[in-house]
Amino acid sequence: MTALQIHQFPCLGDNYGYLVHDPDSGLTATIDSPDPGAIRHALDGHGWKLDYILNTHHHEDHAGGNLALKASTGCTIVGARADAERIPGIDIFVSEGDSFTLGKHTARIIETPGHTRAHICYLFEADRVAFVGDTLFSMGCGRLFEGTPAQMWTSLQKVMQLPDETKIFCAHEYTQSNGRFALTMEPDNPALLARMREVAALRAAGQPTVPSTLGTEKATNPFLRPASTELRATLGLAAATDTEVFAETRKRKDQF
Repeated sequence: MTALQIHQFPCLGDNYGYLVHDPDSGLTATIDSPDPGAIRHALDGHGWKLDYILNTHHHEDHAGGNLALKASTGCTIVGARADAERIPGIDIFVSEGDSFTLGKHTARIIETPGHTRAHICYLFEADRVAFVGDTLFSMGCGRLFEGTPAQMWTSLQKVMQLPDETKIFCAHEYTQSNGRFALTMEPDNPALLARMREVAALRAAGQPTVPSTLGTEKATNPFLRPASTELRATLGLAAATDTEVFAETRKRKDQF
């Protein structure tokens, strides 16, 4: 089986678009539809035809291009069954534990409510690749627009169960600002300090900081580190539950 090909490109200022291509079958999917023009340009650059849109959630910068792309390419749209009424043009409905097959590559669906009530992620297990939308960012996580801290922490724990080498493809270039907040939570975390130096060099060179790996996120992302003694001390929550620590961390990031 030929390896999955992933083409990453910036769009809409701070979004990332992703084309996922199976060379054996010639099938191509876009993760969400943030910018139809940028997606068409990327497709043309590779000589690929769009077969699927894999939506993570309903927000405009993720599903806003669905209908335009469907009209121009005839592609099939995949999205959360629990959010079907908000995914424009949806054709295939998926839920927790379902699979989506792109040629010889299979993605497992992980429901991750919190950012929205029906956010989903696509995990290509054999390829060790996860497209996490706005659930998890490099050194951050999505705002809780529709879910509770308990829901989001449960969702993040699902992601944390994946192998550490899993590549985490998130939807936005927020790493540097997320890292500045992370340093206020764990200023003495050596992995975080090293990551920030790496991020600064990448951004200075005009390079993306995404994807990350789950192992890197577990070492540096405050939203995955409620067990950290330093983070708990910063928050004054030494004896709190992990959910309470996560909730306070999210509250402080909202105010940062």
